[in-house]
Amino acid sequence: MVLKDNLKISSQEKGTRRYKGFILILFIALIVFVIVVMAINSTRPAAIQLTGLDRKVKGAHFTKINQALLKQMSDNWLPNDIFWPTIFLDNMPNFQIGELEVVRYNIRVLRDNLSRMRTTDKLDPYAEVAFTALSNDPFKWWFPSAESKWKVGHENLELYYRNLLSNKSYFYPRADNLVELLSQYASLMGGVNTRLLNAPRDIKEILSIEGLKKGSTDSPRVIEIDIPWYRVDDNFYYAQGVAYALNESLKAIKIDFLDILIDKNSVQLLDKIMENLRRCHFEPLIVFNGDPDSIFANHSLNLSGVFNDARLKIDSLIVALMQG
Repeated sequence: MVLKDNLKISSQEKGTRRYKGFILILFIALIVFVIVVMAINSTRPAAIQLTGLDRKVKGAHFTKINQALLKQMSDNWLPNDIFWPTIFLDNMPNFQIGELEVVRYNIRVLRDNLSRMRTTDKLDPYAEVAFTALSNDPFKWWFPSAESKWKVGHENLELYYRNLLSNKSYFYPRADNLVELLSQYASLMGGVNTRLLNAPRDIKEILSIEGLKKGSTDSPRVIEIDIPWYRVDDNFYYAQGVAYALNESLKAIKIDFLDILIDKNSVQLLDKIMENLRRCHFEPLIVFNGDPDSIFANHSLNLSGVFNDARLKIDSLIVALMQG
């Protein structure tokens, strides 16, 4: 009787061990799955290669590069994830938000300037719909999802591109239009650079950009800043996303506005800007926020130096284009 009881207990113990072993294996498999998914989705996009486009169709490259950026984002948009393991990511979502900002600036200028001879002309319907689609909240995952709106923007840019080929839509690669686009870039880059400069822990206040503008009669206003440590890498990757999308956009601009750039002797300057933007892409193992006398780097300031140099060169390019 005792032997039977011992055998029964032994059998129960084996069953319990198997159950616990199965749960442990399942848990380990889940952890590995989450890590693999997060690693795959942490890969940055490669440089975009556009082929088969007619250089004589002005605006073709600019339109297609924005389509390519939108397709990247709509295929794997991370900022609005709430179920998939990528909800634990924050680097690539901030990178994508930076990309989105550039595309929004591009399409706004396309709608308001590049696709119209004069500001009184009627808006191009496809550029208008694309711009409206991109105004959607990037963090919405339903009713409507951000991805669905990026697809609408992509589709309408495709319709605009087809109309360019058939001369039903227009693209005006004039110097004043390029100045407007570059001015928007400079404004965006100024805001991004301010985020990066605000990272050091020993800086608690700065002068507002508005108070430093030339010709401003207002007294410079001091702004108190205190960037939390957990926001430092968010700003870092957001800036890198902006730099990536700007570089891709400028590659297209170089082709569509080549005649203007040659006339203003500005091709080399544009190449230097793109070189600086490419140098913004380095991958620290950890984004440190070290003090000036620390053994740890301050990656935000390292990025800011290169990024701000690109912004200053854009200002120089604007001046060159505005001169006769």
